[in-house]
Amino acid sequence: MLPPGALNDGPPVTPRPSATVLLLRDGDPWELLLVRRPGGADFAPGAYVFPGGTVHEDDREFSDELRAAAVRELFEEAGILLARGARDAECAQVRKLVEGGASFGRALSELDLTPSFDELVMFARWVTPAQLRRRFDARFYLARMPEGQTVRPQPGEVTDWLWIAPSRALSSPEITLVYATRVVLESVAEARDAATLFARAAELREIPIVEPRIVQTARGWEIVRD
Repeated sequence: MLPPGALNDGPPVTPRPSATVLLLRDGDPWELLLVRRPGGADFAPGAYVFPGGTVHEDDREFSDELRAAAVRELFEEAGILLARGARDAECAQVRKLVEGGASFGRALSELDLTPSFDELVMFARWVTPAQLRRRFDARFYLARMPEGQTVRPQPGEVTDWLWIAPSRALSSPEITLVYATRVVLESVAEARDAATLFARAAELREIPIVEPRIVQTARGWEIVRD
């Protein structure tokens, strides 16, 4: 059910380009990273989501602004840096430069780090309904957890994080999920391992665009897919 004030009473707003990362690690079962939004967050307060966010102006300095946003948001929210040769020590250096006022791109440049855009494999695209006040044109990427790095969320960005199998995330009553997160989890839950997901994404000739609708039900306004 939609929260109060979510619907727009004027002309549709333009969706904001954004990027979301499903960070995976192998295991039996394989798991992915979910982060919990602060209670006062603008988007999905208190819910567990995949790391991600909207494209910023600094992201447009890179050849692929969407993948740049994915790399930056993953680092800002989880402390994981998709860059060649980056380990915990390099992550700490980037954090220090950013806290000192450098942009994310500038920090990478000063440390001679190059974002690993090729490690991000797009597999889905969601455009939120036209009736909403806040709209996103979100690309969903798969990525593997880099070796030599540790999840270190930025204070204020997330309040909790966990590695969890998709099936468990879907069935746990303690985990609040927004509609898109739940449906994406359902779409990957049956994969036997991370390699299967990457292979499936690599075979896509076109990225499917999901455009859910808003309908009024007995419980209120809800988001649904055709």
